[in-house]
Amino acid sequence: MELTNFDSRVKDEIYKLASSGLCSGLAGQIMTSLMVKGPKPGDESYESHEKEKREVFQSLKRKAKILTDGLNAIEGFSCQEADGAMYAFPSVEMSEGAKVAAESQGLSPDALYSLSLLESTGVCVVPASGFSQKEGRFGFRTTFLPSEEEMERVVELLAKHHKEFVAKYETNETK
Repeated sequence: MELTNFDSRVKDEIYKLASSGLCSGLAGQIMTSLMVKGPKPGDESYESHEKEKREVFQSLKRKAKILTDGLNAIEGFSCQEADGAMYAFPSVEMSEGAKVAAESQGLSPDALYSLSLLESTGVCVVPASGFSQKEGRFGFRTTFLPSEEEMERVVELLAKHHKEFVAKYETNETK
């Protein structure tokens, strides 16, 4: 959809509304509620359900650690432990060259970064600028829902991309 002659604040609100469609609808929320309540003690499937729930939870904790440890190992990244959600919000240092390039394309620096990441690796993240970040903070939101093996691969791709991104835009600073 193209919006012409709309105030930027109106465009931002329409974008937020469209983005909210990424969340589960009513049927998905009802099924999640049923799943979360689960069987009661004494029910035939109680023990197997509890075991599966523990395994899923432990796997989520391991994947969150793989992601946050991996992000914090990348120079220029800072990421708090993901605790209680399925997302990590790393902060990424941006060079002046990246900021200038982003501005020339009408993008925020983290949107430029996110698009570059998607184009070069296929990894899709959401720029932090879409979350009303503090002025001068750049980064993105990502999830740790893929398998543990895939999370390790994603961290490797992020590190490789960041090194290439930094090299590309540091070169632009000296011109």
